[in-house]
Amino acid sequence: MYLLITYDVETLTSSGRRRLRQVAKCCLNYGQRVQNSVFECSINGADFVSFKSQLNTLIDHEKDTIRIYHLGKNYNSKIEQLGKSTSFDFNGELII
Repeated sequence: MYLLITYDVETLTSSGRRRLRQVAKCCLNYGQRVQNSVFECSINGADFVSFKSQLNTLIDHEKDTIRIYHLGKNYNSKIEQLGKSTSFDFNGELII
């Protein structure tokens, strides 16, 4: 499945800034950053359950928000981008 993850974490306190770093690190484990608080993830169902559970434990439910958009299988036709490209194709060739 292809997901778009966005988050808004309160950063006025040191604990909020710590949560922000933890949420970003968790998202990096499952996808790629495309903007400051936006990640694209291509994961299977089991990984999604684990990912969502991890995010749920990291945030303060009174101050922070995470939004998960399920883009489905035909996501390529649903994504438009203007400006410089900052992402790569999950299904394309990867040269190391």
